[in-house]
Amino acid sequence: MPSAVVSSQGAVSALRFGRLAAMGTVAVLILIAGVWASWGTAHHVMLTKGRESGTISVTRCGQDTCSGPYTPVSAGSQARKSVVIEKNVAVRKGQTYTVVIKPGGDEVVRSGPAGVLYAWVPLGGALLLASVVVAGGLRRTRLAWVLAGSGTALLTAAFVVI
Repeated sequence: MPSAVVSSQGAVSALRFGRLAAMGTVAVLILIAGVWASWGTAHHVMLTKGRESGTISVTRCGQDTCSGPYTPVSAGSQARKSVVIEKNVAVRKGQTYTVVIKPGGDEVVRSGPAGVLYAWVPLGGALLLASVVVAGGLRRTRLAWVLAGSGTALLTAAFVVI
């Protein structure tokens, strides 16, 4: 076999490995970023042991936040005249929501199934984005469909519950 053919095959193998390594790294970084973005809220909602939980009756909404009185449900929790919750599509004035108080302040996040699913929405988007990278860059279509299906299921469940 001529040496030009052998070195050409080596170059093709090196390029293929480089593509797989680069696209695999991008896909993993996208998923890590999705978990990182979700965990900031999710850990408050999912790890509730020792946290104050109760309900908020939303009475006022500003540009970015809503507020209202807090009624405790858990033992050791104290009523508050006003707590703050992030204003988003899941919070409306006049509604009452179950919440968990973030430590060290009067900021709350939704709890229960709606709160958990809403907290993981960034991961759902990351799963959809990573599926495109896995399908196009890694050419692993089955894995890409699993990632896309998981992301779609998570986002759909969050939309339905909220």
